[in-house]
Amino acid sequence: MPPHVAFVDALAAGLLERTGGEPLALARARVLLPNRRAVRALTDAFVRLSGSGGLLLPRMTPIGDVDEDEATGAFATEMSDALDLPPAMVPCERRLLLAQLVRNGSRRRGDTVTAVEALRLADALAKALDALTSEEIEADALESLDLAGLATHFEATLVHFRAVRDNWPAVLASLGVSDAATRYNRVVDALAVRWQAEPPAGLVVAAGLTGVSPPVARLLGVVARLPQGMVVLPGVDTVMPDAEWDAIRCDQDADCTHPQHAFKRLLDRMSVGRGEVADWGSITEGDGPAARSLAVARAMSLPAFTTDWREPLDPAAFAGVRTLEAATPEEEAQAVALALRRALDTLGRTAALVTPDRGLARRVAAHLARWDIDIDDSAGQPLRSTPPGTLFLALAEAAAQHFAPVALLAVLKHPLVRRGDERLTWLDRVRQLDLDLRGIRPAPGLAGVAERVAEHDTPKERTPRKLPLAPWWAAVAEILQPLTELFGARDLDLATVVAALRDAGEALAGDELWRGPAGRALAEIVGALTTYGHHLQPFEPDDAPPLLGSFLGSVPVREAYGKHPRLAIYGTLEARLQRADLTILGGLNEGMWPSRAAPDPWLAPQVRKQLGLDGIDRAVGLAAHDFVQGLGGGEVLLTRARRDDASPAVPSRFWLRLRALAGEAIAADSELLELARALDRPATVTPAERPRPLPPVARRPRRISVTAAERLKADPFSFYASRMLRLDALSPLDEDPGAAERGTDLHGVLEAWTKSGGEPEDLQALADAMLADKWSNHPLMGALWAPRIRRALEWVVEQTGEWEAAGWGDSVAEAGGLLELPSGITLTGKADRIDRNAAGELAIIDYKTGTVPSFAQVDGGFALQMGLLALMAERGKLGPAATVGAVRYWKLGGGKVAGKVTNPLERMRKEFISAHDHVAATLVRFDALCEAYLLGSEPFTAKLHPDHAARYSDFDHLARVAEWQARPRTMK
Repeated sequence: MPPHVAFVDALAAGLLERTGGEPLALARARVLLPNRRAVRALTDAFVRLSGSGGLLLPRMTPIGDVDEDEATGAFATEMSDALDLPPAMVPCERRLLLAQLVRNGSRRRGDTVTAVEALRLADALAKALDALTSEEIEADALESLDLAGLATHFEATLVHFRAVRDNWPAVLASLGVSDAATRYNRVVDALAVRWQAEPPAGLVVAAGLTGVSPPVARLLGVVARLPQGMVVLPGVDTVMPDAEWDAIRCDQDADCTHPQHAFKRLLDRMSVGRGEVADWGSITEGDGPAARSLAVARAMSLPAFTTDWREPLDPAAFAGVRTLEAATPEEEAQAVALALRRALDTLGRTAALVTPDRGLARRVAAHLARWDIDIDDSAGQPLRSTPPGTLFLALAEAAAQHFAPVALLAVLKHPLVRRGDERLTWLDRVRQLDLDLRGIRPAPGLAGVAERVAEHDTPKERTPRKLPLAPWWAAVAEILQPLTELFGARDLDLATVVAALRDAGEALAGDELWRGPAGRALAEIVGALTTYGHHLQPFEPDDAPPLLGSFLGSVPVREAYGKHPRLAIYGTLEARLQRADLTILGGLNEGMWPSRAAPDPWLAPQVRKQLGLDGIDRAVGLAAHDFVQGLGGGEVLLTRARRDDASPAVPSRFWLRLRALAGEAIAADSELLELARALDRPATVTPAERPRPLPPVARRPRRISVTAAERLKADPFSFYASRMLRLDALSPLDEDPGAAERGTDLHGVLEAWTKSGGEPEDLQALADAMLADKWSNHPLMGALWAPRIRRALEWVVEQTGEWEAAGWGDSVAEAGGLLELPSGITLTGKADRIDRNAAGELAIIDYKTGTVPSFAQVDGGFALQMGLLALMAERGKLGPAATVGAVRYWKLGGGKVAGKVTNPLERMRKEFISAHDHVAATLVRFDALCEAYLLGSEPFTAKLHPDHAARYSDFDHLARVAEWQARPRTMK
């Protein structure tokens, strides 16, 4: 059947024609198909053709294409009992055994391979072994290789590969099992011998197979020569010139990238000439124009045969074909989803997205959900992405991280946990725990969480909460404790880990963990891992999550029913034999279609060539064939994005070839692209006005701190949101100590040092005690900031000596108080340090670990803190009243400049105002500020003085600063 023919529909119609409409003749027929999905598609085609009547369907058997995982399993029942073959090895057991063999081999070579890397290499090893078995390459071929010029590491790897290949039969015999690929080959050969000797009664048809192994090719050769046998091939080019067909080589120097390469090799293995391939002849409603098949074949020609590209094309060749080039993957997905949705407006119309890009498929499915469309994705969903799989992996991740806050809450908030009547109560407790764990990371493990919960259950400065969290947390910790003990060991046993995760998951989620297709799939893989996990030797705890993720990621989960009947998402393999009224070929970028060829870590290209194995670019030829088949539909939309998630993207080589041949004959669908862009874009957007809340004067606060006064001056809205709306930003979970925490801890050390007498030798000891107490769980902080803190404190000792030599002493730390002003405003404040000289004058010192206020801020009245503290000190609110003679900032950097003293009243090294005058000026400014905002009716305008306000505020999103700061009238 040529590419423009709808394969399964034409196959079903042809089988009905060839059986003459006799029900029993069709029922006696036998159809060999590539996989179970092809069986399902052909069944649907028979149902469509039967109309309101009934049919006795033929026996349909998935025989397995070499690109399909079912190649080694589905077609083994008929002959296995007669051959008395041992059962095939369970795939999970095989992966684990091969992974351990990889680890053993690397250990002998003196290398260290993690369990995760070993599993990846084991999967590649399994593919290489299966390739040799499928191609019937004997072990002796590995001994006669010419290794001249081969890289040293490939030579060592080949030695390991030979050892595995030689010893693998003994491993299988010791377990009483057989290798699935070898068993499959024997079954297929035995069936071919039986059918050749005793042809089956009735029609036998092998349909839809492309790149097959030699045993399957021999079976197809037998089927083709049966009295009632036929082999039906999808897309063999029977009109290609003989010279071009002969140029497609199938020897060691073959170029596997041509879409007809697999067919030529198959026909050669069947001993069939291309001239013997006849046309199937059945025509269906889903067929596309025949001229397009010819044109696309020209586009995919070998380079030496592209000289005719300049010849005119049949005008009908690309009728119904459109292209869509989006700017981003998100835009492409939106356009594809819209095209699928529009197809539903026509009664009975079907549409399918065909793409190897799983990211595009997920995005399209998510966009369709906005119209309540649950699309059928034939590739399914990886088990690791389903709710049961994510809970299982979240438990492993949390245990490996010693139940750090983020990982722990990911488990406790999972939608399967406590699903049912107690879900809301459970979430209330989890939200309490979330708030308790915010901020600096607690001590590792469940005990650290318990300490944090106890701190919040019995706070020092407020009433304890009505329902303590500790009893609830104790019950949760009891469930998780076995995982803590297990992951506390250095080496983990896979079966034990899986069993412990299973028990914890059941305790948290109950039967919900095992319900539905995903739950059943998880139960199967958990059972296999607990049964065969002993084959893998112990591994590091950090390897557990990715190791389990690899197993769960390889298991697809497909919903059996409930999907939309007229829309589908197909992978390229699923789409080879199926046809929709609208076919969308999506993700047509290089590296995706065709996908990037993954290098074989075991068999170098030179080795594969000598062994007669296909090169790693074989997948390119199969992708080219899928592209040609996809273009056979009546209406086709080709889509790509000009960039991927990280960088500009290169168009697929198939896209470029088609455009080079067709030129303007293929129209761009600009209308669909514009509709997709407009779907979520309003016609105009009116930015928010700068907020100016105007609360009643009676409700305005009468108490303000010296630091809040600075915020009120520069950004009144932030003061309003904090003090009047009582909003406060939540700290992040699992937070490392940042600038605020470093400053607080450093202030605490200096306070303790000053109160203890200020002896120089005591300061570093206090700092070491703080670092050990608060930063021991934060290696980065200890490594990066501890040296800076020590240097800054050394500078403090030196500066204190100079300060005392200048006559200042009698230091007081963290002196705080409040000042009642005549206006009714209460001012509060606390000075980091106050010193006194022999004349009785005071010096206010403020430690700064951040930015020191500039002269412009002081001169403009935006840095009010030091002036207000001096005012309180002179009025005796921070200790005995005295005149303030000096104010200083001590900048504690700890970097190249360990510290620096700054006089905020000094400009160009000259004092522009005395401390006493500065206090008087500050009081005037503060009174005016209070009169306007706290006692008056001035609105609390956002970012009133943006040059002096904090660049980023916790309340900028509430004030919608980004909208009104740019001042656009409309945004289109």
